[in-house]
Amino acid sequence: MLAPMDALPDREEMYDALIRRDAAFDPGYESQIGFRDAFEKLFGNPPGRARDAAMITVTRIHSPLGAMLAGATDDHLCLLEFADRRMLATQIQRLRKYLRAQFVPGDHDILAATQAQLADYFAGRRREFDLPLTTPGTDFQRAAWDALLDIPYGTTRSYLEQARAIGRPTAVRAIGRANGDNRIAIVVPCHRVTGASGELTGYGGHLWRKKALLDLELANA
Repeated sequence: MLAPMDALPDREEMYDALIRRDAAFDPGYESQIGFRDAFEKLFGNPPGRARDAAMITVTRIHSPLGAMLAGATDDHLCLLEFADRRMLATQIQRLRKYLRAQFVPGDHDILAATQAQLADYFAGRRREFDLPLTTPGTDFQRAAWDALLDIPYGTTRSYLEQARAIGRPTAVRAIGRANGDNRIAIVVPCHRVTGASGELTGYGGHLWRKKALLDLELANA
C-alpha cells in the first residue's frame, strides 16, 4: 500500500535519500573502462558494428535509483533498464532479434533527451515523457504497454484493471508477464501496476525501486 501523504518526506528529503542509494546499486559503470568491460560481458562481443546490421546506440545513465542502460535506434528509444535487472541480458537478445541490430556504445540525441527528462522526473519537475519509442513485441504485449502509458502520473491500477483496459479481463497473468517484458522502465510506467489490494508485486527492477517511484510520484502529484 502507498503511504498516506502526511507520512511521506518532503520532496527534497526524498530526492536526497534516493541520490544516496546510487552508489550502492551502480554495477561498475563508474568509468568508461568499467562500462566497456561490462558491455563486453553483457553483449558477449567487443563494441562494434557488424556490416549491414542496424545500430542501437547504448549508454549508461546514472539515476537516483541506480545505474541504467539506455539504447536508441536511429530515431527511437528502445531500451531503458536498471543495470542490475535480472532479465537485462535476455531483453538485449530479444531486441537484437526483433530489430536485427548490433549494439554499440556512444552518444545519441535521443539518449541525451532521455537523460535530461529522467533528471526532471526525479526532481519532481516532469510528469510525462516526450520521447519517441519503439516497443517491438507481440500484439498482446504492445497493447499492454500502450495501456501502461494511459495510467496517469501519481496513480496506480491493478493487473485486473489493466487486463480490462485492453479488453482481455481474464488475461491477468498474461498482463503480469507483459509488464515483466517491458524494456523501457519508468517512461513506460509498469511500476504503476499493483496487486488487487494495492500491494507491490512483480517489478523486475526490484520492489524497493517500485515503491520509491510510486512514493516520488504521489508526493508530486
